[in-house]
Amino acid sequence: MKAKNEKWLQVEHKRSFSSWFKRKIETELAHPENTISQQIRWLAHEPKREVLSYSGYGIGGYYYNTRDHDSRSTTQNSGVMVEAESLHMSTAKDKNPIYANMLYYGVIEDIWELNYTQFKIPVFRCKWVDNKGGVKVDENGFTLVDLNKEGDPNDQFIFASQAKQVFYVNDPNGGRWSVVLTTKPKLYDRGDVCDNIEETPSFSRGLPESDDIDNEDVAYVREDCEGIYVEEDTTSRKKRKRT
Repeated sequence: MKAKNEKWLQVEHKRSFSSWFKRKIETELAHPENTISQQIRWLAHEPKREVLSYSGYGIGGYYYNTRDHDSRSTTQNSGVMVEAESLHMSTAKDKNPIYANMLYYGVIEDIWELNYTQFKIPVFRCKWVDNKGGVKVDENGFTLVDLNKEGDPNDQFIFASQAKQVFYVNDPNGGRWSVVLTTKPKLYDRGDVCDNIEETPSFSRGLPESDDIDNEDVAYVREDCEGIYVEEDTTSRKKRKRT
């Protein structure tokens, strides 16, 4: 009975929260000494009905694409992971469900930007892998997912700020499984996006930052390999004449 009540509460919360929230804020604003922030007020007003849609979006140091965009590209940026609290039941008849944090893996289907007039909130609509039968950890500690095992279709949205980017690589052993590879946030330098994958050392390691360069005599050196000394040929230099 308890498990059934918990599940019903989850469904009812999703269904009724928006209208309850709006009424709650309207009631609070009726009091002259209320402390409701401007952001909460605009959230209660709900977003505009016109929603901007994107095929790519950069946030939190990551750049994401939709699955459709990835299908026409040589790169993969639609993989996503999120940690969320959810209700866990060992079986359908479990009378003692528990709440626990869990990692969910999926693929971005749509990227939408909700407009609250004073601010905008990007959200991802994702196809999530069912954690029951669709996610496993192998004997080497790698997480594998079956992207064809779809989870709850009624629980697809997350804030873009909640997402962490992952890549899916086909399992070398074959079959329907894909290996999950996590990444660090990407580096943005002068408008260029440089992948900073966790297992890949940065080529620019050991180079001074551009803001630290005071003159043209700074030497650029790589510290991850041996080098050779080359004498400078000063005979080929030409002096400019002043006019």
